[in-house]
Amino acid sequence: LKVIWILPTAALSTMTSLPADMTAQSVPTVVFDGQKPGTSGLRKKTREFMKEHYLENFVQSVFNALLEANVPVVGGTLAVGGDGRFHNKVACQTIIKMAIANGVKKIWVGQNGLLSTPAMSAVIRTRDGGFVPFGGFILSASHNPGGIDEDFGIKFNGENGGPAPEKVTDLVYKHTTQISEYKIAKGVPEIDLSTPAKFVVGEGDAAVEVEVIDSTEDHVNLLKKCFDFEVIKKLAARKDFSMVYDSMHGVQGPYAKKVLCEELGLPESSCLNAVPKEDFGGPSSSSHGHADPNLTHAVELVKIMGLNAKGEKIDVGGATVPCFGAAADGDADRNMILGRQFFVSPSDSLAVLVANAASIPQFKDGLKGVARSMPTSGALERVAKAEKIPFFETPTGWKFFGNLMDSGDEKYFPGKPVYTPFICGEESFGTGSDHVREKDGLWAVLAWLQVLAVRNSDPALPFVSVEEIVSEHWRVYGRNYYARYDYEGVDKAAAEKMMADMGKSIEEGMVGKEFGRFKIKVADIFQYEDPIDGSI
Repeated sequence: LKVIWILPTAALSTMTSLPADMTAQSVPTVVFDGQKPGTSGLRKKTREFMKEHYLENFVQSVFNALLEANVPVVGGTLAVGGDGRFHNKVACQTIIKMAIANGVKKIWVGQNGLLSTPAMSAVIRTRDGGFVPFGGFILSASHNPGGIDEDFGIKFNGENGGPAPEKVTDLVYKHTTQISEYKIAKGVPEIDLSTPAKFVVGEGDAAVEVEVIDSTEDHVNLLKKCFDFEVIKKLAARKDFSMVYDSMHGVQGPYAKKVLCEELGLPESSCLNAVPKEDFGGPSSSSHGHADPNLTHAVELVKIMGLNAKGEKIDVGGATVPCFGAAADGDADRNMILGRQFFVSPSDSLAVLVANAASIPQFKDGLKGVARSMPTSGALERVAKAEKIPFFETPTGWKFFGNLMDSGDEKYFPGKPVYTPFICGEESFGTGSDHVREKDGLWAVLAWLQVLAVRNSDPALPFVSVEEIVSEHWRVYGRNYYARYDYEGVDKAAAEKMMADMGKSIEEGMVGKEFGRFKIKVADIFQYEDPIDGSI
């Protein structure tokens, strides 16, 4: 009798044992002022984070806040990763040692310390069956420049894969003002993050499993459930179709190559600036190391697409302009969409995707809710009103969309209305859906490709362009105009006074006043009462 055992791949994976002194040491520290996390966590200059105890104080304050909130940190699973900027790898190693000292039993770390912001959410929500970790640390300052003299950041995402709610970040801040010591297992060796692998650190009851995971796997698998890759492949194979995706030397590069080249069959030339760099290309790059997907900073892509920094057409001198262009920011949650010599504003992009949601398999049964941030144009509600979809206007910050997406979930808000499937976005180049609890740049790009693929399903017909789709949208729903102005490096006190003066003017009455040929119709101090949890 001959028996042959066929083992699944997972069963063949081996653990590497790493002897270690697992003693949790308590290190005395002092309070650092200003560690109050904002809507996207804590962001400071990199050198600030490199100060002795600075990062450790914040990480310990997060653990302390979670423990106070009865989150199962001890014995739990934690995810760690970031956008690859300077200090990312060092911070990953520090967090691993602190997590072990605080009782975490399993740690998932992205390969080379990389995990895009939407990928972190996907890992938390789907890996090993889903919702295994109690949360994850994301090391990123988003679209801010990277480098030793630039910016660094850290934020914590909870068990639903979304940014920690304000009640948690307020608790974290409280602990940053009271901290006197932090815990760290200094005897734990550096973990090799270069290759996916599993390590058992320490021995016996004190042992902790650290797994270096493929950074792209969980996110790409989830996206394949949202979209019909086979249909998009047919678009990619058309001789009259071409595209360029600029990762701006941020974390998106590996994800772009995996999806566009390996999955969809596009040439590698479709991926621009796809190698992650600690300084996002630095001052010598066309973006000056500012991985921000907009007309100002995505200089190389904008030129390739035949536009200038104002979104105006330029003379391309006979060069072939791709049909479709897109860009990502440092942590890959933002997106910019371009057609051939045509810029799609983030507000219009959101509205167009909602209007064409039936083209996307994820929404085959229709949408139950849509939302935009307050500064975003009114284009979305035009579509929502016409298509009779529940609409919400929220403050800036993706976490405010989270409650709407979790509404009706028995674990979070039982008995509340269900608004998923759901699409949301903001004018700061963020678009996403309920597949994760973060905005997702790659999702937005694939959503546009899916719409283009459906509109161009017959290769015998002329190609329907991005500009034609948007222009058609305006004819059907109307067009909204708006302008955003960014002021950087301004005096904080003067800016606060300006805002206070504006608020006073609104209270005194601005409605009906005329400025040039324009008359003010609405002017108010925006206040949001969360329809799900009642918070204001």
